[in-house]
Amino acid sequence: MMPCALILAGSRAEADPLADSEGVSHKALILLDGQTLLARVHAALTEAGIERIAVSASDPQVTALARSLGAEVIVPDSGPSGSVARAFSQLGAPMLVTTSDHALLRAQWVRDFVAETPASADVAVLMAARGAVEAALPGTRRTWLRFADDEWSGCNLFHIASANGARAIATWQQVEAERKRPWRIAARLGLGTLWSYWRGRLTLADALGRLGQRIGIEAALVAAHDGLAAVDVDKAQDLADVRRVTGMGRT
Repeated sequence: MMPCALILAGSRAEADPLADSEGVSHKALILLDGQTLLARVHAALTEAGIERIAVSASDPQVTALARSLGAEVIVPDSGPSGSVARAFSQLGAPMLVTTSDHALLRAQWVRDFVAETPASADVAVLMAARGAVEAALPGTRRTWLRFADDEWSGCNLFHIASANGARAIATWQQVEAERKRPWRIAARLGLGTLWSYWRGRLTLADALGRLGQRIGIEAALVAAHDGLAAVDVDKAQDLADVRRVTGMGRT
C-alpha cells in the first residue's frame, strides 16, 4: 500500500522574487508546460498510486488550487519542520513529504523510493549523487554535500515510514531553531561521527544511520536513479533549466 503524501507550499515571510517575476502570488502557481508546479507535483503523486494527498499552504490561490485538485489543505506551522509535524499529527505514518517546486517529479521516482525504503527504516531520504545529477542536467548549479562515497544533493523527497518518524521531525524542529548556533547542530552528531567526517571516511549512509541511532530511529539513504530528481525550482536559472528539460520531452 502506498503512503499518504504531503506537499509543502508554505509562504515565506518575505516576497519570493521568482514568483514576482512570473506574475503570480506563490511559486507553486508558476506555469511549466501549461501546468502549475503544484498541479504537476500532485499529478505525479496521484499517478504513483497515492490516494490521500495534502497540501500545506496559506496563500488563498494555492489553497483554492489544492482543493480543486482534490487535495486536503493543512494550515502551515512555523517553518517547514513545524508544518510537517502538524501534517504528521493529522495524516500519520507512512507519509511522504515533498515540495510544490519539485517541478520534474515523476511517478516512477516515487514508486521506486517507496519500494527501496528498507522495511526496517523509520525514515528514508532520497538523495542524488553528483555524477547522476550532472549527467542528467549538465551545467546545473546545486548545493553538494561531500562525503567519503560521493557528493550528494537532496531530492526534496522524504519517507516517514513509521510512527517513530515523529522523533526525526522533532529533531528537525530543534535544528531549525538552532540554525544560528551551528555548534549545537554539530554536537548532535557526536565527536566520533564528526571525526570520521573530518578524516573523509564517513559515507552519507553511515552519517544518516548514526544520526538516526542518536535520536532512537533507523534512518536510511535511498539513492535516486535519475539525477533530475535533485532539480527543484528555487531561482530563475532553475526555472529555465526545467523548462528546457520539459521542452526536450524528458518528462
